[in-house]
Amino acid sequence: MPLKQLVTASIENLSPSLENGRHPVKRVPGEELVIEADLIKGGHDVLTAVLKWRMQGDRQWHESPMQPIVDDRWRGACAFAAVGVGEFTIEIYTNRWESWHHEFTKKFEAEIANLTVEIEEGALLLDATAGRGRRRVADATALRRFAGELRAAPTNSAVMQLANSGELQALMRAHPDRSHSFEMTPPHRVRVDRPAARFAAWYEFFPRSAQGLGDRGSTFRECLPRIDAAKAMGFNVIYFPPIHPIGSTNRKGRNNSTACEPGDPGVPYAIGSKFGGHYSIEPALGTMKDFEWLVKQLKQRGLELALDFAINCSPDHPYVTEHPDWFHHRPDGSIKFAENPPKKYEDIYPFNYHCDDWKALWSEMRDILLFWSKKGVRTFRVDNPHTKPVAMWEFIIAEVQEKYPDVIFLSEAFTKPKMMKLLAKAGFTQSYTYFTWRNYRSELIEYFTELTQTEMKEYFRGNLWPNTPDILPYGLQNAPRSAFMIRALLAATLSSVYGLYSGFELCENTPFPPKEEYLDSEKYHYKERDWDAPGNIKDWITKLNAIRHAERALQLYDNLRFHHADNDAILWYSKVTPARDSALLIAVNLNPHFYQSSFVDVPLEHLGLADGSGYVVHDLLSGNRFQWHGRRNFVGLDPGAPAHILRIER
Repeated sequence: MPLKQLVTASIENLSPSLENGRHPVKRVPGEELVIEADLIKGGHDVLTAVLKWRMQGDRQWHESPMQPIVDDRWRGACAFAAVGVGEFTIEIYTNRWESWHHEFTKKFEAEIANLTVEIEEGALLLDATAGRGRRRVADATALRRFAGELRAAPTNSAVMQLANSGELQALMRAHPDRSHSFEMTPPHRVRVDRPAARFAAWYEFFPRSAQGLGDRGSTFRECLPRIDAAKAMGFNVIYFPPIHPIGSTNRKGRNNSTACEPGDPGVPYAIGSKFGGHYSIEPALGTMKDFEWLVKQLKQRGLELALDFAINCSPDHPYVTEHPDWFHHRPDGSIKFAENPPKKYEDIYPFNYHCDDWKALWSEMRDILLFWSKKGVRTFRVDNPHTKPVAMWEFIIAEVQEKYPDVIFLSEAFTKPKMMKLLAKAGFTQSYTYFTWRNYRSELIEYFTELTQTEMKEYFRGNLWPNTPDILPYGLQNAPRSAFMIRALLAATLSSVYGLYSGFELCENTPFPPKEEYLDSEKYHYKERDWDAPGNIKDWITKLNAIRHAERALQLYDNLRFHHADNDAILWYSKVTPARDSALLIAVNLNPHFYQSSFVDVPLEHLGLADGSGYVVHDLLSGNRFQWHGRRNFVGLDPGAPAHILRIER
């Protein structure tokens, strides 16, 4: 057995560690990864530990020393520079020099007179270090010189002075003896995503509704005014629902009616027709060349396109005739359409992901994503991933990101908490959340504390959406303009990544009772809109996004902290960078109908402010500045101006 394996050492309670390394934690380039572990070794020798990290496939490790915290708990930190899959491990070893130094110091301080043997042990360690492996000639010479000086030192005090020499200590740290080391195997993985995984603002619109015409749809080449409007509001990701050919069989009409009238465009999620399937473009939107032109136009504007990956097939999809075995069949041989009782989706056939030919089916789903990635798409919103095997997503995401490491996957899974967490662990870069239904202070604090201050922060990036084409939450139904302002601000500041579905900026609020759905949803027909309709909140959204881009504290995900406000209608929280160069206090009136006020507690230590000191807070929304003092201060918020984003000015 190799000598390394004989070392009586253990590495326990590693953090972060998702199921003992089964899943990778997530970071972006340059983002600090703090590692802690219990490092335990028998005996009294001094232990040294180093944190080692690299990108998978690299031969060389980077490393930095770990430091003891308390009770055998150690801590180290690293950061990855590239996008892809990284890995880290911990190596621990007996530091023979430090052990000797510690023992000699204790005996010296105990005034033991005869330390001749101990001095010779120290000198032999220096000789061994000088002769071990490849050493710079100058370092080896210096170590031999120190060995000679130890042997020739006239007194124990002189030996102690030499042993404490900064030069000698540096030489021994630079050339440690790791022959008795123990290393954690296998290394733990880290998924390093590009910065847009952690900080982005999404804007969703149906390209066929880009012009807001009620009698016909728009094409890709008619989308630029809507794209430019989204850019002007500060969004940087444009998200399209499915752009593929829409089936004709069982095509749905207005408000999900099974009676389709002439001219009804159908639901984009019913994919597939005589014009093709998931590799094709709906002819009403244009051609593949038109799509490629649009992608270039977005890139020229500093924007990117996110596509919806909906694994749905209409009865007219080519797969139905080419691979009928990929679908669920009834006893009479007919293919089952999708159902979510009481909802029925007669225009959609779901796949059978456990069919006999499942390997080919899974590979085909991967190839669809590779096809659009090659076209320049690097972000995919995945429709209902929780209704598909998690193992399939692990396979698909790994394969796609192996070829295109910068691809981002957003999980649209409004489902059970454990499934949402599992999908994030399995590889999804970002995740939808329950924010859509969290309205009261207590539930917002409880939920976002879990998202940003527990183990979830290591793998689950919440992408906050106040609304979607499928969901007009009850809190926004027939709600005043202020409700939309509040929800936009919460989405934009509670997380570093959020999105809005078009129409939100117009405060569209007419429901299809009793459901959480829009009346006359554009999923089923061409949506007529006045994009400059009175009462819109475009200026508010523009200001929020401008603040997000200016303040780095809002670009970090796990720095959210909640603080006490006397009034339950006031949500009071902070976002602060580690260097405190961007420190924000945010107050939100959660009541869209009435003025609310409260005394609030200011976390002075968290902000780096002295107790009892005066300081200025600058409201980035109104431009006003206020002189505050100490820990207790007052805020008052009207529904027409329902929030403060207060920057601490030093």
